[in-house]
This record gives sequence, C-alpha cells and structure tokens, in this order.
Amino acid sequence: MRFGTHYTRAQARALLPKVRKWLKRLVELRDDFEKHDKLLTGLMAPGKDIGGEAVNTWVKALAEVKTLLMEFQNRDIQIKDLERGLIDFPAILHDKEVFLCWEKGEEDIDFWHDLDAGYAGREPLSEDES
Repeated sequence: MRFGTHYTRAQARALLPKVRKWLKRLVELRDDFEKHDKLLTGLMAPGKDIGGEAVNTWVKALAEVKTLLMEFQNRDIQIKDLERGLIDFPAILHDKEVFLCWEKGEEDIDFWHDLDAGYAGREPLSEDES
C-alpha cells in the first residue's frame, strides 16, 4: 500500500466543506503571491529597501500556504491541480488501492481512478461503493 490513510466515500464527503474552503484560500494566496512577487522584484533593484510591510505580508502568506498544504498532507489528500481544484483521496475499492476523485464544482465524490491513471482514467462510482 502506498498510503497510510484510506477514505470511504462517506469520509471523503464529510471533508469536502473543509477541502473547498482550503482550496479557495490557496487560490487567493497564490494570486496574492503573484502581486507581491511583482512588488518585491521592483524592491530588489540596487539601492532599494526590500524590508517593511511588503516582505512581512509575503512571509505571513507563505506561512499560511504551508499550514494549508499541511492540512492536505497530514490527511494523505492529494492536490492534483490547484487551478481546477482537482483532489484525490486514497481509498480501497474492490480490494485495490485507488483514488476517489473530486473536482471543484462537483457536488459530490462520484468518480474514482487507479493510482497511476489520473483524471483521464476516471470511472463513475456506483451507489453501493461507499
């Protein structure tokens, strides 16, 4: 087994409200980083002062990103594509280790795929696969 944690469909469903919140915040922080990166690049020119509020804000955002990523890592939940909000939950299905697959905008966890298959290998879950 590659993962120490395996989710049932019900367990993964129960985490979706938190996952949605964490993903939304990660996207916001990524956008903030892009803005601050441009600002900090300008401040790094010779003779400029790189300290101050811009750096403090950047460091705080970086710490928050690390905290949010740890929420996923500590639970063995995989972020496959931040922009699309593509998330995989390790699971056991038919005595085989697989991923339960969810994408931002989907109401429920309705798909699974083999560990190495990726999004293109998504298969629909049946009602009895909980």
